[in-house]
Amino acid sequence: MTKEENEKRIERLKNIVLNMPEKPGSYQFYDADHTIIYVGKAKRLKQRVSSYFHKEVDRFKTKVLVSKIEDISYTVVNTEEDALLLENSLIKKYNPRYNVLLKDGKTYPSICITNEYLPRVFKTRQINKRFGTFFGPYSHTGSMFAVLELIHKLYKPRTCRMPITKEGIEQGKYKPCLEYHIHNCKAPCCGKQSLEDYQASIAQAREILKGNTRELSQHVFEEMQQKAAELKFEEAEELKQKYMLIESFCAKSEVVSHTITDVDVFTIVDDEHNRTAFINYIHVKNGSVNQSFTFEYKRKLDETDRELLLTAIPEIRERFNSKAKEIIVPFDMEWQLNEAQFFVPQRGDKKHLLELGEMNCKQYKFDRLKQAEKLNPEQKQTRLMKELQQKLQLAKLPYQIECFDNSNISGTDAVAGCIVFKGMKPSKKDYRKY
Repeated sequence: MTKEENEKRIERLKNIVLNMPEKPGSYQFYDADHTIIYVGKAKRLKQRVSSYFHKEVDRFKTKVLVSKIEDISYTVVNTEEDALLLENSLIKKYNPRYNVLLKDGKTYPSICITNEYLPRVFKTRQINKRFGTFFGPYSHTGSMFAVLELIHKLYKPRTCRMPITKEGIEQGKYKPCLEYHIHNCKAPCCGKQSLEDYQASIAQAREILKGNTRELSQHVFEEMQQKAAELKFEEAEELKQKYMLIESFCAKSEVVSHTITDVDVFTIVDDEHNRTAFINYIHVKNGSVNQSFTFEYKRKLDETDRELLLTAIPEIRERFNSKAKEIIVPFDMEWQLNEAQFFVPQRGDKKHLLELGEMNCKQYKFDRLKQAEKLNPEQKQTRLMKELQQKLQLAKLPYQIECFDNSNISGTDAVAGCIVFKGMKPSKKDYRKY
């Protein structure tokens, strides 16, 4: 690449950055083959991404990364935590070349359920799938410890590292430890908790780690009602405590939702002249957003939003090879797909996903408008004059605007100033003082 070509590339990327919002989100860098080479997060997208193109950047690896960038895309979210979670899910999805710390999953800890006779549940940074089942990694350690605390309060799995066997339990080789006496363990090693009960507790712990807390909560509630009907009030009270713990744990997030497993989300926003539509596609797998793209569609025959969205959905799903059985859309669809069902949410997590998609559509639309106005400044002037004409109900475009400011100092020395705008730009040569 010649020096002139590189300067043009940097200038083009800087123009993309200038149109970014000062909102939290995740950004993606692409190489010449349009492959994602880096995924990052930001509290303020514009400020963070612009730092890569400052002259004072002197880190060699950052310079190498910037030299490979050919295009930039981003996804806007509402909170900083959502930006963290989205970054983590995108890195796991695309495994970018320059995300060294996150690519192998060793930066963030995971939760392991061992394959032992009496499985243990604990956090670890060493991933060996022959040793047990791993859940994570967790980008937010506070969330991980909250899950672990819930599991230990609900089911009290053993924490000792002693290799316990079935034969050893039958021969009475083990004795209750301090954890049993302080009620943090039910001593399955001594037969004080049956193997079936312990395995059922571990199975429910797996459901929590998979994100199926709502189903588990409903199951515990139904079991509590049954015990109460059988007049087993002590057992019902214990189940009630478990139910309340699960309910208090179910914190919601727009990026990771424990109630959503595999869905596609489509939203559509029109431009001012209804000539172009912006369609955002979000794919949620196992409660995590792993794809988010916005497409621009030009209307040719004045198609309605429903017609345009119905045309776009199969095309986008085929492009991303999506097999989701549920498609979330903003309005009822007149047609149905054989392999999936349309759903229009009215509240809850799925409604929030629609709002997230609409927010990305509007941001993409705003970016395109600003890019077009940079290439054609007269377009921006005309748009602003038309807006002003419409709001003030003027007969023609306000090409020249004159503003006066009059003031008197205690009734004497009258002073006035006049500023002039022509074509929505200050015309300083026409400024006057009186």
